[in-house]
Amino acid sequence: MKNTAIKGLYAITDECLTLNGLLEKTAQVITGGASLVQYRAKNRDHEQQLQEAQVISALCKQRDVTFIINDDIMLAKDIGADGVHLGKDDESIQQARAVLGEHAIIGVSCYNDVELAIMAQRLGADYVAFGSFFPSATKPDAVHAPIDLLRHAKARLSISIVAIGGITPHNAPVLIDAGADAVAVIHGLFGHANPGFMAREYAQLFSDRQYRMASNSAHE
Repeated sequence: MKNTAIKGLYAITDECLTLNGLLEKTAQVITGGASLVQYRAKNRDHEQQLQEAQVISALCKQRDVTFIINDDIMLAKDIGADGVHLGKDDESIQQARAVLGEHAIIGVSCYNDVELAIMAQRLGADYVAFGSFFPSATKPDAVHAPIDLLRHAKARLSISIVAIGGITPHNAPVLIDAGADAVAVIHGLFGHANPGFMAREYAQLFSDRQYRMASNSAHE
């Protein structure tokens, strides 16, 4: 039975790094508390993608961390990744499920559209991602998603919700409190001199939220 509950720090790799840098920083991010790693490489050729994805996949398996491939269903299948993340220009959820099987984790970018997320859930997605909530260096022209969208989505969805876009340890709490089960981060982790430290900063926010919820329940 697959574990489709996506929670906590969702790390997305930075394709500006060399293979050695990518492996080293991914290891630090996992040690710091990332619960999931997505391999994202828009501008690599297939051989580079295959090499890098295999190395990161092996690391994630060793550390018991979920490993997702961005966009490429066949790459996910070839290396035995845990799943794939699809954008609006990628293949469909149904195609991904047919290739990867019923146990694969399939995530879908839904930008600022709750209705798109509801449809994705109906078609079998395991999680949806909304954003960009804040200005992003990775996608400076991304559509803006308002924070209230998370509250609306939480009320209408039963699958996990991921927030993305310019997220820092300082602005993440408002997203988590609004309903984000996970926050996806690229530059805030891999662009930092100490990604392990930053991963701990992000991961701690989810522990803090659990403490607040438990404390509030005890006082009700």
